[in-house]
Amino acid sequence: MGLSYGYDIYVRPRNVTRVLAGLAGSAPTARAVPPLEITLPGGDRLTLPFTSRFGSEPVDCSTGGTLELDTSLVFDADDALREYARTNGREPEADGRIRIGYVYVTVRFESLPHPGYTSVECWAATSAMSRLFARSAHVRKAFTDLTADSGGVCCLFDTGDGAPEQVCLLNGEPTRESVPGPRFADLRALVATWPDPEK
Repeated sequence: MGLSYGYDIYVRPRNVTRVLAGLAGSAPTARAVPPLEITLPGGDRLTLPFTSRFGSEPVDCSTGGTLELDTSLVFDADDALREYARTNGREPEADGRIRIGYVYVTVRFESLPHPGYTSVECWAATSAMSRLFARSAHVRKAFTDLTADSGGVCCLFDTGDGAPEQVCLLNGEPTRESVPGPRFADLRALVATWPDPEK
């Protein structure tokens, strides 16, 4: 089984639209599929340049649950991204950024660590992409910035293999803590630092 690394973003439910709009803003401008219409809990509607389970039929999440998205994203180039593009035969976009895809996104409207928060989990589709996620400072910055810009409380880099998770952003501050680690014995200790999601 291959590597499956990802970035997990935790936001108050009222801010999930901001995360999804931010992801859409990082999508390539040219898409060969129709836009995807989504109804979020509370009735908000959003149109995204993605697919859901590789389909473009409207998705109704008004009662909560989980939303699955299939995305391509573009990132500002750094050495790791340029090497990935060269190795995988990818040409940079016209603006010099590098397109990566598929990135699989799972939105859990009640996150597993804290049901008062929503998680937006962005997973690499291949082992090579997972290694890129681990090596690229610009990929890390893109997900950390997205968390901050969306009012997120936490961004984790997760290797999904039982290894310690890396905290990239916590309550608005960049950090490089591990869970478990010296500061946080476990995920419960990390979540205890998050503010009340209703405030």
